[in-house]
Amino acid sequence: MRYFQHDAALWRDFPGLVPGVLYAGGITADAAPGTDHLTTVAKARLAEGPESEFPEIQAWRRAFARMGLKPTQYRCAAESLLRRFRKEGSLPRLHPLVDLCNAVSVAFAVPVAVLDADRIAWPLEVRYATGDEDYLTFGGETEHPAPGEVIFADQAGQAHARRWTNRQSGRSAVSPATNSVLIVAEALHAGAATTIPELIKTLTTEISTTWTLGPTTPQTAILTPAVPRFTFGA
Repeated sequence: MRYFQHDAALWRDFPGLVPGVLYAGGITADAAPGTDHLTTVAKARLAEGPESEFPEIQAWRRAFARMGLKPTQYRCAAESLLRRFRKEGSLPRLHPLVDLCNAVSVAFAVPVAVLDADRIAWPLEVRYATGDEDYLTFGGETEHPAPGEVIFADQAGQAHARRWTNRQSGRSAVSPATNSVLIVAEALHAGAATTIPELIKTLTTEISTTWTLGPTTPQTAILTPAVPRFTFGA
């Protein structure tokens, strides 16, 4: 069964967590989603002050500090993207869907992970590592997250993200062959309960108008401690 969830310990330790999830099939690499309207939002926010002052980013910095990570050494993916965008004025072009998710991430200042659903041994859970999991870097090297590190772990003991929202794995990275994806957006700031539904709605609209999706997709959900599991697909 394909499902995604956060372990109860994370809900306990980070009660402000608001995750939004989206599953879609029918993704191709030949699409051309428009992203200028999204990066314009980010540019306007950055004109008022650096990303480090955004409440969305500050909340993740506090979470990283709580996990024993130096916030300026390890940044959530949204902060890293915003920092690059502020310095270079553009975002890297990788894959149409990844480019769209990156643009949404900087517009909302929220980390957005996009994973190839066919490269995961389901179910997938965000949890504390035991120390036995394998993480494949984009360079093809294998790492072992330390016990207690927050990871995205599948049933086979493969870590698909390290340090929670810091870095995804090359194992489930979107590629030209990708067809179905799971997208996860997570926020911790005071307005997260409003931000995440808006973000997921934006992603749903952009994906639905850019790709001819498979039947019954996209499927979306906002997860809570009471309803922590997202079951989807075949």
